Amino acid sequence: MKKIQFFICLSLLLALLPAARGQNGINMPYSQFGVGLSNRPYNMPFASMAGGTAIAAWGNNFINPFNPASYAAVQRNSFVFDMGMLVDMNRISTPTGSFFDADANIGYLAFAFPLCKWWKTSFGLMPYSDVNYEAVVMDEADAVKTRYEGTGAVNQFFWGHAFNIIGSPQTDKPALMAGFNINYLMGSVVRGITYDFQGDDSTYCIDSRREKTTRVSNFTFDLGLQYGQPLKKGYRLAAGVVCKTPHAMQVRDVASVYTFVSHSGTEYMRDTIFPTSGSNEYRSTLAQPLALGVGLSLQRDNHWRLNLDMEWAEWHGLKYTENLDYNIFGQSALQYDSYSRYALGAQWLGDKGASKYFRRISFSTGVHYEQGMMYLSIDDKPVNQAGIGCGASLPMRKGRSALNIALGYNRYGSSDLLANSCFTVSLSIASCESWFVKRKYD
Repeated sequence: MKKIQFFICLSLLLALLPAARGQNGINMPYSQFGVGLSNRPYNMPFASMAGGTAIAAWGNNFINPFNPASYAAVQRNSFVFDMGMLVDMNRISTPTGSFFDADANIGYLAFAFPLCKWWKTSFGLMPYSDVNYEAVVMDEADAVKTRYEGTGAVNQFFWGHAFNIIGSPQTDKPALMAGFNINYLMGSVVRGITYDFQGDDSTYCIDSRREKTTRVSNFTFDLGLQYGQPLKKGYRLAAGVVCKTPHAMQVRDVASVYTFVSHSGTEYMRDTIFPTSGSNEYRSTLAQPLALGVGLSLQRDNHWRLNLDMEWAEWHGLKYTENLDYNIFGQSALQYDSYSRYALGAQWLGDKGASKYFRRISFSTGVHYEQGMMYLSIDDKPVNQAGIGCGASLPMRKGRSALNIALGYNRYGSSDLLANSCFTVSLSIASCESWFVKRKYD
């Protein structure tokens, strides 16, 4: 009964995750493009502490949604719950100055359990992208103050299935696992530009606003394979492959352009510029590209493990195309081009059977580099990202559950235009409980 109550409480937390993500308060200027910025896979400590290496990773006490084949590592009669939280500290630098911002959020919630000996399933909710920016530009010559602002988030609910094709990853024999994720993307992004004239002449200089809300409600699919091969002298080689299938999706936009007047702190709409007639709703396109990833892992007994990840895609994230002749915000500076990611991680594995607690702790570190996060026509150069991570996995309850702590540093952008330095502290609780076991004795 206590486990059932525990599961109900966690399910309520899962339902509250979208609201928690919506409270993000960090000013992220680069999030004004597309459907925002994503920090996957660095939002999950098990990947962040190892430089973002996740394609060949599996375990019986954590959930890896970045390769759905990894769910096959869940043991029989087990129920795995994985929850993460993170604190982001950002410093935005421009040629004229810099500012600091910070915020904390629930990172993700996920569950996994076996359906039978060879079939495992997992589901959960995690952020896909965030939009949060605000900037004010003052034109002294024309006496107009322009405010650019945007808020919102897109979250991803995933339901994955994995199958033990050959063997089991818990044994010292060859193992082949396959899996897939059904992802449901949901959320909304609100953007606006306000022109506030500072003069007294309201006849020829009228305040105006441009607004657009993009609502996302679409499905995507991921495929994954993992293979483990024991070698001589206690070594084991693991490999993983992931594929995001190309998919074109429709999203619903609601836009308006209007003038307004302010009186005693209250705004009153004056004239509608768009739409001049008909509905202000229309459909735009989100396109997911074909993306491929390969991961390799070499482990020696329970001593150490080396990981390498490589990913390629036609472009990064989701490509947004507005299907409207009237361009609400003008020509976008964002361009879409080839994207690649490389990550290298090293782990010192703790001895679960050690009598001293310190020897049971696992330590990880890693680096990563992303080329082509986005291309901006402003300076005609790609926005690349580089980062480093480290952390520790602290075993709990005889080693089946773990508390993961990760520190990460990422930097992207250009110092001569706009550079973002982000320091992240993330924490996750990976609980592995023995469910579905019928006791022989009370």
